[in-house]
Amino acid sequence: MVLRRCIRAFSSAAATRPFRLAVVGSGPAGFYTTHRLLKEVDHVKIDVYDSLPVPHGLVRFGVAPDHPEVKNVMTTFDRVAEDDRFRFLGNVNIGPSSESAEKGTVSVQELKQHYDAIVFSYGASEDRHLGVPNEEVYGVESARAFVAWYNGLPQFDNLKLPLDETDTAVVIGQGNVALDVARVLLSPIDTLRKTDITEYALETLSKSKIRHVHVVGRRGPLQAAFTSKELREQMNLPNVAFKADKEWIKSEIEAAQPLLSKNRPLKRMMGILEKGSTVSTTSADRSWSLEFLRSPVEILTDTNRTRVQGIRYELNQLTGGPLGAAKAIGTGQFEDRACGLVLRSIGYKSLPLDGVPFDSRQGLVPNRYGKILDSEGQEVPGMYTAGWLKRGPTGVIVSTMTDAYETADTIVEDIKEARPMLNDDLDKDGADGLKGIFKSRGIRPVSYVDWKRIEAAEFAAGEKLGKPREKFTKVEDMLAVLQ
Repeated sequence: MVLRRCIRAFSSAAATRPFRLAVVGSGPAGFYTTHRLLKEVDHVKIDVYDSLPVPHGLVRFGVAPDHPEVKNVMTTFDRVAEDDRFRFLGNVNIGPSSESAEKGTVSVQELKQHYDAIVFSYGASEDRHLGVPNEEVYGVESARAFVAWYNGLPQFDNLKLPLDETDTAVVIGQGNVALDVARVLLSPIDTLRKTDITEYALETLSKSKIRHVHVVGRRGPLQAAFTSKELREQMNLPNVAFKADKEWIKSEIEAAQPLLSKNRPLKRMMGILEKGSTVSTTSADRSWSLEFLRSPVEILTDTNRTRVQGIRYELNQLTGGPLGAAKAIGTGQFEDRACGLVLRSIGYKSLPLDGVPFDSRQGLVPNRYGKILDSEGQEVPGMYTAGWLKRGPTGVIVSTMTDAYETADTIVEDIKEARPMLNDDLDKDGADGLKGIFKSRGIRPVSYVDWKRIEAAEFAAGEKLGKPREKFTKVEDMLAVLQ
């Protein structure tokens, strides 16, 4: 509160012009950074850019369709957009350097010329690979692509999966996304019909023959990355039995009691795991399992090496300490599992952007409390980052909010202390100064008012289908609403 009063006093007394800020990426990190700054700095004007005509990033395209409560944060983002110091510019790609700028793209260098500072919060758009033989064959896909497919992210509507050719799927990874994927594969189709899942995904899933999903991790139950909420939902799926080595799991939990007594969230999760599902394995027609201490070493294929027939694991043992310190070491023993679909859910990675320092080893933008650092560890004036690009692809929306607020507070402090920004000797005009580039490159920015028109059309289409909304899955269809 004291900091806010100081900044407001500084803003009104010392500011002779607006502080122009660009935010690249309109997901939770970008919006929460914007939210904080609009509250703390009176003279800030913020332009939020996104390559798609629609905002909200992973809230729209990453949250499972049967988790509508998580998407309620969009109401907060709508309130942010009501501030007349905020402007959304969708359908604008921030990309290569100006020398190689493509049609429809604005470079970071061009952006710098019109802003005092830039926040990069474009997230992690690529998935990590297993690095095993035959990973490229049909039937091996990333969980990221599967989630994007059923959530309607443009360019994923033609994703091909052998859902009607096999009864067994394997998900590699034991985080929340892995359980989301397993739950969607096993949920009753009538349950999914009431969500905002895409119609093409509904049609495909209605023909799915998947009856068994194995969720596989390289370490033990104490190291699993999913949360209690996700695990409980998975256990409560109707007519879906839970299969696992329950005696071994129980022994692992009992051995860890001294640690669990000091970690209530983990103790709660282990209690759910030990209790298991109330669905009988004899009466259920579908099942899922948690399989631990297994690392994939090869995708098994047909004789032509064109499609999945199974997966080979090396069995592991844990060493090096409890919980997060435990490491999985291969034993030299192997196990094969027959399946027709393998979905890897082992994490995401961010991609570098021309003009922005990037640590390719860690897969993030080097920073100190959100202030971007160059290769020498020196702060880059006027350059900031937030979200997964800042800290790596971990955490949920609440942790992204905390992270974004930290970045915003760093910017506030830099404004207060009059620290160097981008091109301090020039007056900035924000997106208004880019109108010539927009026109010459055929860029048609989409405003937040435009987005709400697109959303209204989605609501109307969803109402006809008995759903909350039916998303547009093609950019041209989104833009057609505005013509």
